[in-house]
Amino acid sequence: MTIKDYDDDDAVTPHLANLEANLARVEQLSERLVNVLSHKRNVPTSLQGPSQELYAKAASAYWQEMILNPVKIMETQVEFWGKSVKHFVEAQAAMASGHLMEPKNDTPQDRRFSNPLWNTHPYFNFVKQQYQLNSDAIRNAVQTCEGLSPKERSRLEYFSDQIVNMMSPANFLATNPDALEKAVATDGESLVKGLENLVADLEANDGELIVNLADKDAFTVGENIGTTPGAVVFRNHMFELIQYTPTTEKVHQTPLIIFPPWINKFYILDLKPKNSLIKWAVDQGHTVFVVSWVNPDASYADIGMSDYVEDGYLTAIKEVKSICKVPKVNVVGYCIAGTTLSMTLSVLKQRKDKSVNSATLFTTLTDFSDQGEVGVFLDDDFVDGIEAEVTKTGFLDKFYMSRTFSYLRSTDLIYTPAIKSYMMGEAPPAFDLLFWNGDGTNLPGKMSIEYLRGLCQGDRFATEGFEIAGTIAKIDEVDVPICAIACETDHIAAWKSSYRGIQKMGSKDKTFILAESGHIAGIVSPPSKNKYGHYTNVDLDLSPEDWQEGAEKHQGSWWPRWDTWLSSKSGKQVPARQPGDSTHPALCDAPGTYVTLKPGEQP
Repeated sequence: MTIKDYDDDDAVTPHLANLEANLARVEQLSERLVNVLSHKRNVPTSLQGPSQELYAKAASAYWQEMILNPVKIMETQVEFWGKSVKHFVEAQAAMASGHLMEPKNDTPQDRRFSNPLWNTHPYFNFVKQQYQLNSDAIRNAVQTCEGLSPKERSRLEYFSDQIVNMMSPANFLATNPDALEKAVATDGESLVKGLENLVADLEANDGELIVNLADKDAFTVGENIGTTPGAVVFRNHMFELIQYTPTTEKVHQTPLIIFPPWINKFYILDLKPKNSLIKWAVDQGHTVFVVSWVNPDASYADIGMSDYVEDGYLTAIKEVKSICKVPKVNVVGYCIAGTTLSMTLSVLKQRKDKSVNSATLFTTLTDFSDQGEVGVFLDDDFVDGIEAEVTKTGFLDKFYMSRTFSYLRSTDLIYTPAIKSYMMGEAPPAFDLLFWNGDGTNLPGKMSIEYLRGLCQGDRFATEGFEIAGTIAKIDEVDVPICAIACETDHIAAWKSSYRGIQKMGSKDKTFILAESGHIAGIVSPPSKNKYGHYTNVDLDLSPEDWQEGAEKHQGSWWPRWDTWLSSKSGKQVPARQPGDSTHPALCDAPGTYVTLKPGEQP
């Protein structure tokens, strides 16, 4: 719309007023933008991307191929040039016709390009198709590059894909029809709101661009998230122990301790009542305890894996046995907490301690011979950078882990949210899981390097043994009954690697369940949703591929199947236990204090 479209000057006035107000806001926001970028976090070069040696080797391999097999290179280039020229000529013809006809479009469906204009408008369609041609050419060049090891090729494919994803035309205002349409419809208000969102995110993250994925004002831990009733009954420098209030008159005799990962907060298992695994387990008649780990600062620099075993796992097990007056407990470990629980079971075996009756492992790696997608970040170039950083600071800031996991799903966790927030001016959604995802924790310096060097890189627990808590922990010494739940599309703990680790354990009583979906959604899968199914197969001697081929698929959540297994390991029914006892008085209500304290704060 232009000024001449209005009948009188009065009709123009509101739009001019809006423009002047928006320009004033832009000026203020620009000052804030300059200020925050001048105080930007200093991210070490070694943590900003892979070593340049990877790209140098790829370039060397490409030029070697050019010398030894020039015909192959020329064929690839001619094919790309031919497609590009043909595409350009067709687009020019469509534009010259004077009719905005829908161009021929043989490109695959891509949800980034869901706006009809990507297909019907010659300009947007040309940009989209040329981007997809360029993407295919880059991927083909990487896949056909000779002289690289499988690991180098995997890393090169991953990082080249990151560049391809970053350059999507949907990520730029001038080539995003959704953003342009909204800017016109709102007289530019959407762009100003987007700039406000951008500046706010930069200010919240020391000048680093981390997209806010959820409305941070929509949730408060302990009020509308993480609300299952209970009490903190023990606290030390490593964790708070929460015992949950029973909802049944009788409970199983053997209590259950859940060890969540300390990379994030425990309330992923207690988001809302309808999807809380903690509440659900309580409702099934289990006495449930959960470990809420401390969020470490520089004073935890010398805390290592042994401290997590001695002052975390073994201490929690001892305190729960004392509170419930039982000789044994059942335990659950999730992700890194499952890995460490497995090593704790080896330590207990060597100490002839039979305190653990059974163990459940959620998305747990114990065999790191195949690191999966996350393996691209586990070469020396990144790990050396992390070691230098934690040596200087004493801890690994949550920023690095958050950014790493986000880039494993960059379209979903970076670019799409950035488009909505910064180009469309939309507020982030009130989504409990994404709120939790942004509530990360730091890692102690010593522990970080022990885990990365000894397990992720060295695979010692599954091979020669991992030194921990005064022992050499070995995977074949894990001999208690095991139930492992892995997730089919897990990009952090690949299910086939999880399966291979279970195969190597010494237990004679092993159950493996493969849940549909990923690392979080596959675990937080309550029966009420009936959204994802799961697979079972009793023959764990098969290869992962053959196991899946012969597995039986079941509709609905795996939770009831696990409860049947767990209940068989949990003993007779006894009167329900209220939190604590005479020697373990309630220190505060659940969810406790560690879950909300900032690093260094005291409860």
